[in-house]
Amino acid sequence: MAQAKNYSGSRSRQSKSQLFNFTRDSYLERTSRPLCAIVFLLPLIVFYEIGTFRINTNVLNQSQIRVVAFVWMQNLLESLGFGGKFAWAAPPLAVVVILLALQITSGKQWRLWFGDLLPMAAECVLLAVPLIVLTLFLNSAPGAHSRRASVDGDRPAAQRQYAATPCSATAGWTPSSPAPAGAAGTPNRSLWADIVTGIGAGIYEELVFRLILICLLMLLFQDALRLSHKSAAVLSVLISAALFSAHHHVDFLTGQPNLTDPFNVTRFAFRTAAGVYFAVLFAIRGFGITAGTHASYNIIAVSITSHFFQQ
Repeated sequence: MAQAKNYSGSRSRQSKSQLFNFTRDSYLERTSRPLCAIVFLLPLIVFYEIGTFRINTNVLNQSQIRVVAFVWMQNLLESLGFGGKFAWAAPPLAVVVILLALQITSGKQWRLWFGDLLPMAAECVLLAVPLIVLTLFLNSAPGAHSRRASVDGDRPAAQRQYAATPCSATAGWTPSSPAPAGAAGTPNRSLWADIVTGIGAGIYEELVFRLILICLLMLLFQDALRLSHKSAAVLSVLISAALFSAHHHVDFLTGQPNLTDPFNVTRFAFRTAAGVYFAVLFAIRGFGITAGTHASYNIIAVSITSHFFQQ
């Protein structure tokens, strides 16, 4: 977004997806590289895949949970004629391929510092704190709803039918939908299912709503409609954030409302604000930190609810 910074003796290519280009080989520059994002997120991708199929919970075994964004990518590939097995494996592959393409086109160095991975994880946890604070503040406000709502309410339609009753009036807003009825009386199992789902949402929702959607909207507004760069960026961020929020209340594929999480102005506004936050973070720190922050928020929020607010 900002013009690329000239390094001593050579000029680096302009980054199309980041607001700043940091000092070469600094921690901020190294950890914003798409290659670093692949290495950082790969364990989370593997954990999500194994967790979805292998964790012995009623939630995961009954409905083979996939986050909504993951299911969208599957359906898209199947509609294009790809086989079911390929469509099932394609979303995680798409994350790697897209990031590799960005690494190639960015002109950034193909070097990794594995010592950066632990500080990146700590950074993601710290960056999730503002959303946690906002969540708790809104929950404590007069008239706050007791239903467990979230940044990523990422249960596919196949699972939503198993939703149990809302939590008590003290429940916080978390990134998981109400626990399935099959998990009643087994809070630890429900917690692990929510953690697995929240990690998947952190990766695939950021892929769809930030990495893909914002880039497409920028092409539309800036290249096709010839709006100024600033106007195109603002519109892209706001529209992607609003759609990110809306998809928790409405199934975009069928047009049907999500009965387990009906539309509410306050929850919609919170998720839209979270979408803007993730978009700004994406522009500054790149995809790896943004997806990691989203996943960290999900893990922290669902853990807080499980231990302090759940009946």
